[in-house]
Amino acid sequence: MNRPEAERDKSQWDLAAETVTVRIRWFGLCVGYVLVNFIDRDAGNRTILNAILTLGALYAIIDTVWSLRGKVFLAQFPLAISLMEAVFIGLLCYFDRHGVESPFRFYYFLSLLVCAIRHSSAITYATFALHAISFSFLTLSPEFGSRQDVTTFALTLILLGWGTWGSMALSNLLKSTSRRLGELNTELQDNQRLLEERIRERTQELQESQAQLVQQEKQAAFGLLAAGIAHEVGNPLAAISSLVQMLKRRQNDSYTGERLSMVDDQLRRIQRTLRELVDFSRPATKDRRLCDIHEVLDAALNIAKYYKRKKGKRIVTRYADGLPKLRVVRDQLVQVFLNLVLNSLDATEEGGTIELTTELKDGWIRVVVRDDGGGIPAEHQAAIFQPYFTTKETGTGLGLFVCRNILEESGEGRIELTQTSSEGTTFTVFVTCENVRSWPDVPPALAASTEEVSAT
Repeated sequence: MNRPEAERDKSQWDLAAETVTVRIRWFGLCVGYVLVNFIDRDAGNRTILNAILTLGALYAIIDTVWSLRGKVFLAQFPLAISLMEAVFIGLLCYFDRHGVESPFRFYYFLSLLVCAIRHSSAITYATFALHAISFSFLTLSPEFGSRQDVTTFALTLILLGWGTWGSMALSNLLKSTSRRLGELNTELQDNQRLLEERIRERTQELQESQAQLVQQEKQAAFGLLAAGIAHEVGNPLAAISSLVQMLKRRQNDSYTGERLSMVDDQLRRIQRTLRELVDFSRPATKDRRLCDIHEVLDAALNIAKYYKRKKGKRIVTRYADGLPKLRVVRDQLVQVFLNLVLNSLDATEEGGTIELTTELKDGWIRVVVRDDGGGIPAEHQAAIFQPYFTTKETGTGLGLFVCRNILEESGEGRIELTQTSSEGTTFTVFVTCENVRSWPDVPPALAASTEEVSAT
């Protein structure tokens, strides 16, 4: 048990012991008042005895008030309390007509009992010494000192010593039991926290695995759909393309030849789109190979324009010249940038701009994706990379989560929310490999390329 926990347990024990002490004191005072005023009606010096008991009651009131406030009165001066109790009990016995055989002498036992509960062995034995001195003065006083009084003194002193030893044994047993229970309670709380942490970790792992599975199922379903479209549309397109090529070989006027060339160009465009969809939806490979980061970005942009049919938005690219090739899993990196571009398109209104910037700095290729949308509220920023968190009405909450997992699992990438405000949001993707780390820094390009995203 560490020091703060030991101090806390000691404080709790002191307060519990103080509660017991206060009750014992009030019990003794009540018994004293009853004894003086109702039972022993022939007691001498009744007024003085009541006055002494009243002083004790005033002290008990102060002690009770401190106890109710969660404090221990005169906690730093335990021997001062023992001295006051020794004097208090001695005076009660002295002014009682029974003297050494006064029933108030049993207060010494109560005092030693509560002292043993509250304090250490040294304090308790010191209290026993003070009580023995108090009782000795009583016995040696001129009013007392008969053979019977000496016998009572000796017997009482022996019983006080035995009571002190027994009280200490009982107190030590209670304290050790309380200490052990405190240790067991601390261990139980630690184990509970550990169990809760493990449950939280396992729950998070399960959520992440489920999110990955959902994403994979979506991509597999899309792959089947794309493959079916490519098959159903590809064959008629191939036949139409063959017919167009045959017609172009014939002698045609310039108008017809121009129109056939336009048809052929549009057919090639459709075939290229189908190839892009099939390439993206094919089963992902885990093989790492050298890739041009700009080619990966262009692939993501080409796919994005078929997902989001929003017109009037501009995509600005500032590609740094002379960047080295990355050894990465290409399909996964395409998915990362595709998710970021789609989020930016969702965040911007008509007329908005999405800007992609690349550079190489400190051994990392940095890809900055910036939009001029409304930004991410402060209360949502801490949760944007968690699975299933989304502010979109039709969103799944998996885009940024998948981006982070792909980059972190690769061991050579990460994603950060660099800036967000009412003027827009910026995400930065960091990727590297051995080939990149040995390359000198390359700043972003000064010239920009702009593409309008039109309705299709």
